Parts: sequence; structure tokens; C-alpha cells
Amino acid sequence: MPDSSSVDRLLDGVTVLDLTTYVTGGFATLMLANQGADVIKVERPDIGDDSRHSGPPFISTEGYEGPGITPAEGESPYFWTVNYGKRSIELNLKSDEGKQALYDLAAEADVFVENYRPGTAERLDVAYDDIREHNDSIVYCSISAFGETGPWHERPGYDLLVQGTSGIMSVTGPEGGDPVKVGLPETDLITAMWAAFGVMGALFRREMTGEGDRIELGMHDSALPWLTKQAGAVFAGEEPKRMGTKDPVIAPYQAYRTADGFLNVGCGNQKLWEELCRAIGREDLLEDSRFETNGSRVEHMDELEEELTAVFEQRPTEDWVELLAEEEGLPVGPVMDVEDALYNEQAQARGDVVELEHPAVGEIPVIEHPLNFEQIESGFTTAAPMLGEDTIDVLSEAGYSAEEIARLRELGAIPDR
Repeated sequence: MPDSSSVDRLLDGVTVLDLTTYVTGGFATLMLANQGADVIKVERPDIGDDSRHSGPPFISTEGYEGPGITPAEGESPYFWTVNYGKRSIELNLKSDEGKQALYDLAAEADVFVENYRPGTAERLDVAYDDIREHNDSIVYCSISAFGETGPWHERPGYDLLVQGTSGIMSVTGPEGGDPVKVGLPETDLITAMWAAFGVMGALFRREMTGEGDRIELGMHDSALPWLTKQAGAVFAGEEPKRMGTKDPVIAPYQAYRTADGFLNVGCGNQKLWEELCRAIGREDLLEDSRFETNGSRVEHMDELEEELTAVFEQRPTEDWVELLAEEEGLPVGPVMDVEDALYNEQAQARGDVVELEHPAVGEIPVIEHPLNFEQIESGFTTAAPMLGEDTIDVLSEAGYSAEEIARLRELGAIPDR
């Protein structure tokens, strides 16, 4: 790593080899790219990361003739959101020459991330021991669905499966209804954030000791610490249940129907509850023994919901937000759709969505990451790469001559184009 006095971004000078597909590894390395790491995405020739083909929607790249290729369907905006700021190189790891090229890149890299099923990295000769032969200070991160030990370790897994095994689906959805998957790939993203946290910690330790390390984590394990309240209930001998938007230990803390939508109301303490009752003209609720304390309100959530819904349905959401949030300073807010969430006045003021130039489609929206440092820069500077867009540049930087690159083409280690 570079001298700290010369660092403009947290991970300036750090090179990451990203052999992952989809979200678990992709979002982890995305977080590293946002902090300045040079993330080199190693992809299968002519196919690339499977998420390149995830859609619709796709964005047409008709007429593009630059470096790299794009799927026949067009570019996937979903792929973009997990791969801003990276570079893409195509390598055939089933060829000896492609594998050697990877070893040459790994020899100069700082971080290596893979999310193969357990055993696959060993079969490809890219496991930790293989890579450490070429770089004994590498920080190597392995991500899988259920980890590398235990009776489930050989099972394949996606976010949907782990939302089920982690208990998340059992507490998500309407009261008395079927289990519901969270609308986001939640366990993918949870795992990605743990992975990025682990990589940063290992890099910090390497700065102190000079030693690399291997990080191994499973999606199922990664999701369990996020159960918090629900796990607490189990530890107390209770069974968590689906509650819709209600909270198991706080009331009122849920979404209420308004005249034209929904309003989230979160009264996290007694003072806020009393202020809410006065603001909506329902001081009588303060005298109702069912709602006297948070504990009693939790016990009588259904009755409380009925009382408050009758009030909130009388006016539009925007009116309630103006009165309660803006004028009274109470913790209430609208339930927005995704477009409004991305482009509302608050998100715009904070620069949450910016635009960057994509080589095939022009300017595209980019979701920025939320870390704002006082002394260093962060943020994306380039859009997601085209498949193989940077193959020649990356190999050249690794010391390959034009003749050696041509030979890699001839031997099928990189695409012949």
C-alpha cells in the first residue's frame, strides 16, 4: 500500500482481483472500488458475469464499436449497480496460459475475492494456497452460501434460499399470511458488506504485520447477526411472528394508510408518543389505559392501529408529513416508490445519484455510496465496464508484450478479437 501521506482516496494503490459473479462478491468489491481500489473483474470469455444477462430491462448498445463486448440483449442496468468503477478482463481459467496470466496478476495484487461453491476454487487451481504461492501477503476472501464446513456446505445457494434458512422470511409479510421474501437481495448484500468489512480489517492488519490472510464466510452465517430483535425474542423463549410493518417491541412503529397512500410513524419513546397524540388532536388516547406505556401499546397493537388509521385516512400523506415532520418535528415519513426514493429532493441535495459516461450508451445514472470523509475523497469515477474492455490494458500493465498478448489469443487464453 502507498505512503499514507500520498493517499487521496482510502484505498489508493490497492489492487483487487474480483473473480465473483452476481451480488455477494460483486457488491463487496464495489464498496472497495468506491474507496479508490483498482478492482479488476476477471470474467469468462464471451459470457462474463451472469448478472450481465439479468433482465429485462436492458439498454440498447446498437452501433457501439469500442473495446469489449456487450450481451446481445444489451447492457443490464442491474449489472451496472454492482460493478461501477471496475475494470474487466476476460481470462479462460481452464487454459494453462489463462491461469498463468491470473497468477501473474495475483502476484502484484493486494486482494483476491471469489464466490465459487466450496471445492471449485481448488479444482480451478485458484484456491488460497494456489494464489499464496505467488503472493504470500495476499488478502484472500472466499464467499459461499453456507460456508465450507457443516452438513450444508456443499449445497448451492442464492439469496432466496438464504432468506428462507436465515429466518428472515418467517418474520416478513402480513400477519397470519405466507412467508414473504424481502424485495431486495438482502442476504446477498448483507454478506457483501461483511466481506468488504473483513477485507478492510485484513488490509489494516497487513499494514501492521506484513502478513496476508484468508477470510471465509457463508451467506447463512452472515444473515443471522441481523436478526437482532427477533433473535432476542427466541432467546427469551418466545416465537417471532410475521407482523406486516409493525415492530415486535415498539408501538406505534409501522405504516398507516392515509387518504392517498401510506405514512410511516415511528414513536421510539414515550415523549414522542405524547407529542403525536397532541399533534393529531387525539389527546384522549393518552388517557386510555391500553396505550398508557409502550408495553401496553405493544400488547394492544391492533386496537392502536385501528384508532390511528381512522385519523390518518382523513388526509393525504403529504399533508401529514408537512404537519407532523416539518412543523412538529415528529418521526414520520412517506412510503415512497423506488423512483421517488432515488430522485426526491433530499437524495438530490445529498448527491445520492450522479451521472457518469458509459462507453456504449452515454451518460447513465450511478448510485453513490454514503461514506463522506473529511480528509479523503470517495466515490465512483467510471461506469461499469464492458465485458473484456480492459483486457489488453491490464495485461500490458502486468508486463505482457504485444507479442505475448497475441500468443494468449492464439492459445485461447483470451478472446480472439
